[in-house]
Amino acid sequence: MHDGNVSDQRFFLVGIGGSGMMPLAMILRGRGATVSGSDRGLDQGRVPAKFDGLRALGVDLFAQDGSGVASPDQIVVASAAVEETVADMVAAAKLGCRRLSRAELNAALFNAAAQPIGVAGTSGKSTVTGMIATILHAAGRDPTVMNGAVMKDFATADRPFASALVGQGTPYVSEVDESDGSIALYRPYVAVLNNVSLDHKTLDELNRLFGDFIGHARVAVVNADNMDAARLAMALPPTRVTRFSLRDDSADLFAADIVAAPFAIRFTLVARGERMPVALQVPGLHNVANALAAIGAALAADVSLADAISGVERFTGLRRRFDLVGHAGDVAVIDDFGHNPDKIAATLDTLHTFPGRLIALFQPHGYGPLKVMRTELAAMFAQRVRGDDLLVLCDPVYQGGTVTREVTSADVVRDVQLAGGQALHIPDRAAAAAHCVALARRGDRIVVMGARDDTLSLLAAEMVRMLGVKFA
Repeated sequence: MHDGNVSDQRFFLVGIGGSGMMPLAMILRGRGATVSGSDRGLDQGRVPAKFDGLRALGVDLFAQDGSGVASPDQIVVASAAVEETVADMVAAAKLGCRRLSRAELNAALFNAAAQPIGVAGTSGKSTVTGMIATILHAAGRDPTVMNGAVMKDFATADRPFASALVGQGTPYVSEVDESDGSIALYRPYVAVLNNVSLDHKTLDELNRLFGDFIGHARVAVVNADNMDAARLAMALPPTRVTRFSLRDDSADLFAADIVAAPFAIRFTLVARGERMPVALQVPGLHNVANALAAIGAALAADVSLADAISGVERFTGLRRRFDLVGHAGDVAVIDDFGHNPDKIAATLDTLHTFPGRLIALFQPHGYGPLKVMRTELAAMFAQRVRGDDLLVLCDPVYQGGTVTREVTSADVVRDVQLAGGQALHIPDRAAAAAHCVALARRGDRIVVMGARDDTLSLLAAEMVRMLGVKFA
């Protein structure tokens, strides 16, 4: 498989419905491999449409009871989060199946490609990956794309879960995750580095991983506005670096004259001695930075500047990334993946650019992360939930397994209240959503936030329906 040819191989993916596993299943199937898998969400009956989508691609699905791992020639792929005690892993060990982590498999496919384009950084990876996908696809480059989020530009009624593209062209575009150190496996032709901030590892460790990553690339596209990223780029020869910035007009790609709208943003791109207007269909300053990163990557992959701009202007966003689910009674409901302080802050800042009260419903993505992020999370909320805004926290998502509940949603709410912010703890999620709808008045914006839980999108859609009834 070192050459990326998988057509004669059999793969079994444990946790096949996960945001990182599902696109891999699509790419393997698209390249002719035999793919089967299991998922705890399937066994629990969550988001059935997602699993129907996999079956439609010819993927066999099994209960997570070991029954799907039946032959020693299966390659068993699992993310780092899957415990060795899961029945499928026990069966794989017993049969002596070859084992790969999710990242090892993706890196093997990525490194075998003629033009691997890797997108790294603590925030914005999925969006930049999606923007590059839209640019390359529109430019006729037929890329293969591995994204951790559903790309709305490629989602159709019969394929609603478009988190991957399977193309015949030379580019293989993938977001690259630093959280488990697997970024070290990738050898990019083009490397994008958005930003470096504390999420999973210490900054020293992150800087080493990110520095090595961009060091391998023919061209590194780096956010000059991020101190750590900019410093890492200084170690490379200037000819191999494209710097982008919203502040420094000497950067290779500079955004001037930024004009924001509630669900869009425009700017003038200053690049290669030219000034060109760019009109994005997604909002927020962070998306201007994301667009510059994507344009930089496209230029490094020999796309013309005109094609890069027209491509990024076509990008309509990712599902669950500041995703406008609907309006009812002049109340907008937005579904968002925000789950760490940086990402939530970017979403709240984007919303606060325009008038209207904010009602935020946040479901933490686990008790462990809550313990790690408690102080920063509470401080960020206290600073950004202002005026008559309201923050509602329900209990963290829990999908089975052993977990210590040292820090709860109630603790974070108390911290926010002590700092002078308006916050409420309503343990049951449905009750929390109903409370938000009951309080909503015309002109409000409701944002549903959280990660690792596909059912939040269903909840957001249900809230639009409830608002419709309320204001009918």
